Amino acid sequence: MAHPLWQLSASEASRRMSRGELSSEAYVRACLARIEAREPDLLAWAAVDPDQAIAQARACDAAPRRSALHGLPVGVKDVIRTRDLPTRFNSPLYPDFQAGEDAHCVAVLRSLGAIILGKTSTLEFASGGRIPPTRNPWDLARTPGGSSSGSGAAVADGMTPLALGTQTGGSTIRPAAFCGVFALKPTWGRVPFDGIKGFAPHLDTVGFYGRSAEDLALLAQAFPLVDALPAPLPGPLRLGVCRTPLWHEAEPQAQAAFEALIEKLARDGVALREVAFTSDEADINRWQDEVMQDGGRYAFLPEFLAAPDLLHTEFKAKLGNHLGLTPERMRQALDRIAQARVGWEAQLDGLDGVLTLSAPGVAPLGQHTQGMATFNRMWTALQVPCINVPALWSQAGLPMGLQLVHRRYEEERLLACLLALVPHLDTERHPWSEHADD
Repeated sequence: MAHPLWQLSASEASRRMSRGELSSEAYVRACLARIEAREPDLLAWAAVDPDQAIAQARACDAAPRRSALHGLPVGVKDVIRTRDLPTRFNSPLYPDFQAGEDAHCVAVLRSLGAIILGKTSTLEFASGGRIPPTRNPWDLARTPGGSSSGSGAAVADGMTPLALGTQTGGSTIRPAAFCGVFALKPTWGRVPFDGIKGFAPHLDTVGFYGRSAEDLALLAQAFPLVDALPAPLPGPLRLGVCRTPLWHEAEPQAQAAFEALIEKLARDGVALREVAFTSDEADINRWQDEVMQDGGRYAFLPEFLAAPDLLHTEFKAKLGNHLGLTPERMRQALDRIAQARVGWEAQLDGLDGVLTLSAPGVAPLGQHTQGMATFNRMWTALQVPCINVPALWSQAGLPMGLQLVHRRYEEERLLACLLALVPHLDTERHPWSEHADD
């Protein structure tokens, strides 16, 4: 029995389109039908214009193929400006804001023939305030994580094969972990942040979501973080194992699933060795938070000056320097992070990647929380590339993310490592298998 078109990964749909076996319009219509069926439950989208998306798809079908992304739909987090859809930032200050131009990352995708399917829900300004209504497709009673809530949920549920997010703390990797999808946070600065509402310039990074490892490689090639689609690394993999200074904050079931996987990889012939932070680096998450909150002292000043009564109290607290940050503390935080980066990256010679957790465990119950960035902040601070792999599962079958990281500018090696690692992992579970009526 043939699977519905909306279940196709971006890479498989791209191959079918290149062979003339699938039109962009048919694929986009299938995704729009999925959105219509599931959006009342999931609430993953801030804006979708079906007519506009179908018109883009028809134009792609009538034009020569520009790239492997040609004709593929992409969801865009609603802090990323788009010329033809509203960008509301989940804020009462921007009820119908129309940017009139695309952010850099959106312009790249359009130029390569991608379809901008719609805007996905986000935490207000991707940094605090109003929590989006989005639910987790695995369990509607749970959070999808944030702040890229809609992007993670929409890809997981089959509404779109690809999406853009952002990360300043854990906002790309954590939703991917909770929703059970692949995601890549590139090296800081490699994808320009132009046209996106910023929070902390030392940390803000564009993120990618996909349904497979190959999907991430398609987006990485587009920007371009890799020169060509990478092939799996040959020979036995050599991986580091990093339990981080905050391993005690992981749920027991997440720790157990991680340790069981490490034992399996060892049996499979993967070479493993420990990679660790020193005791002097144990406060790296606190340093990250100080750098992030210092960014908030300035990021929301235009909104405060324009409409202080509409600005959420959380942003007013940031503007008011609620942590009491001083120039000396900022210099110390940035210097300690830089020193930790040098020491950590020095341990990675000869390794294809490093394994750790993406989140403390399964998605928490309730829409009042976005989850904890315990196992994300340090990597964002270090500015290194991170990939979430949907490969750890709770006893109840809920996703708990496995994270693959490396040093800066190693996206190509990390993706090649991922492609070689996937055959050892259980990554083929999807939330739609839980919905018999779908």
